[in-house]
Amino acid sequence: MQHKRLYLALTTLLFAPTCVMAENQLDTISITATKIERESKTVPQSVYVIDEKQIETENATSINEVISNIPGVTAVSKNNGYDSRLIIRGAGLKAPYGVREIMVIRDGVPMTDPDSFTRFDVIDIDDIESVEVYKGPGSIFASNATGGVVFIQSKSVFDDQQDRVKVGYGSFNTVKLNAKKSLQLSDTDNISINVSHRQSENSWRDWNKFDTSQFSIKHGHFFDDDSVLETEIAYTQANLQLPQSLSAAEFEAYKDTGETTNTSSAWQKSGRYSNTLFINSRYETTMGEFDFKPQVYMTRWDHFHPVTGMINDSQDNTVIGTDLSWSRSHDFFNMPSEQIFGLGLRADIQNDAKKYEYADITTGFGGRITQVNSDEKGNLANIEDSDSQIYSAYFQESFTPSSKWVIDLGIRTDILNMNIKGTEYSSYNFSTGVYEAGDGDFKYQESYQLISPKIGASYALTDTLNVFAIAVSANQAPTVSEMQANQTYDKGDLKGSTSSNFEFGLKQRGHKLSADLNVYYTQLVDEIVSVKGGSFPNLYTYYENAGKSERKGIELSAQYQTTSDLSLGANASAMDYRYIDYVSSGTDYSNNRPRFIPDYQYALFANWHKQAYSARVEAIGFGPYYIDDANTERDQGYDGVFNLMLGYSKQSHLVNLSVRNLLDKRYAQEVSASYGGNLYTPGAPRSLMLTYQYKY
Repeated sequence: MQHKRLYLALTTLLFAPTCVMAENQLDTISITATKIERESKTVPQSVYVIDEKQIETENATSINEVISNIPGVTAVSKNNGYDSRLIIRGAGLKAPYGVREIMVIRDGVPMTDPDSFTRFDVIDIDDIESVEVYKGPGSIFASNATGGVVFIQSKSVFDDQQDRVKVGYGSFNTVKLNAKKSLQLSDTDNISINVSHRQSENSWRDWNKFDTSQFSIKHGHFFDDDSVLETEIAYTQANLQLPQSLSAAEFEAYKDTGETTNTSSAWQKSGRYSNTLFINSRYETTMGEFDFKPQVYMTRWDHFHPVTGMINDSQDNTVIGTDLSWSRSHDFFNMPSEQIFGLGLRADIQNDAKKYEYADITTGFGGRITQVNSDEKGNLANIEDSDSQIYSAYFQESFTPSSKWVIDLGIRTDILNMNIKGTEYSSYNFSTGVYEAGDGDFKYQESYQLISPKIGASYALTDTLNVFAIAVSANQAPTVSEMQANQTYDKGDLKGSTSSNFEFGLKQRGHKLSADLNVYYTQLVDEIVSVKGGSFPNLYTYYENAGKSERKGIELSAQYQTTSDLSLGANASAMDYRYIDYVSSGTDYSNNRPRFIPDYQYALFANWHKQAYSARVEAIGFGPYYIDDANTERDQGYDGVFNLMLGYSKQSHLVNLSVRNLLDKRYAQEVSASYGGNLYTPGAPRSLMLTYQYKY
């Protein structure tokens, strides 16, 4: 009954104002679905586009703040920095942190490796032109990513409006600095330079500092035949402390004082400290009737990454790849059509990666590690080499039987090979809490073929309203880390999962009202889920294939221009996800709901703009959810988290003030079950950020 009431409310909100819509069409441009620019309303699937103006209005300091209010998207940050646990329509749920089953792409380059590790630290929030979120399988960009795509478009080297200096200061000694400069070297050559630095003590939590420094240089060249070559070289240094979740007692103390301690977990010195070199080169030319767009890229990175049980020290890592795409306009059985096809190759190579025991520890009864005092390296525990390759081919035909119809037929296939070998000298035993002798030499090899066919159609009901439907399927391979976990704890091999999505929606783009309404049904076979093993206080995680799951949901995004100065809007979603056939260790979870999937999410907002002044206020809520797969305990979520943004713009000057968690609400972003008591990820207290920007 609760879902029915919410569905009715969302539908009513979408269609109530349609009688006063103007005929002027307002739309954003999407490229995530097809690699060809299209109005988002003609894309037959849910695509949410955030432009530079909205990012600037929200005074965002991280990608997490940009995407967290999108319907169907959950983005949780333990650090309140650039880290993010990302979930889209349930995909990514199995990861305790980071990103799984979702691909993050910047300028056509995957920031998500074949093993699903995603480097958010290299994404500069001050160098973003737009962000697109494509939900579910079916994007032509997405290899091994059934959950969707986050596509980040950086500012073009040919953008002559980007010269600026930006400074900001906020709560908890948060500092934000950015400078951009573009130069026209000649009639055919442009260059731009971007320098950024962000840091915060985040002192409301123990062990919670972060800082990142970034430098990039872009070059663009026009050839005599109008071909274009764009190249970027960027370097990022990022240091991130990762605080642990809170016990129930610590969370209650946080609600009383607004500050947290970090004493319930032994692993109090987790973090990630990295250096990354990024090179990307894109070429665009015409070959007869085809537009040819080859791209090559390379990322070199290292990191020092203390986590539970071990310290990862990996200094020699390379991701290298290429994407070759061809597109053309032609007639398909006498129907105007756009065709695109391409090939891709990507490799993730890790040499001489090491794991160390912690050296500076406190032990208790039986030698159990009760506290890590620093992240000083101890004895060498593990050394390994790994490489993953993914070979891709894709094809899509988009044709128009009439001026009102657009039909997409597409298929993508990927072959994923994963290899790892090494020697384990010692390991951490989660049950006893001590280091013990390792298993010696090891070697894993797996190969998966991933196929994603789709058919979608969009029909223009009016000049401003489109209806669409899509059917798409895709495969998801397990990651190397998941296979390793199962090998370590003798839990058997994992199969790849299959996700099939059926979706129907309406897209309105008018002068008064812009809105999207999506209804979807997703069926998963052999879904890969995380399982806790061992006993308290040291649990380990392994993975299983759930036999069958289904996900049903409805999503709404709507913004209505009430006056020339004021617009009102809502982003909301309602979800009904269930295991249909899932038995784990003798326990039948069939018909249960997965943990941390709320009944609903919402963000209500109002935007006001008059002459030089602007304001935005948001109210955010996250509905009730189960905290375990057994569905024995339910958290009530949270309501009434308010954000306020104020802006003043005059000529070259722009001032923004953002106040997040305006009422200083003490709440938990996430509650998870544990044998020793529930664990809590607290939402950040009230924080202010004031920025000044001078454009020249």
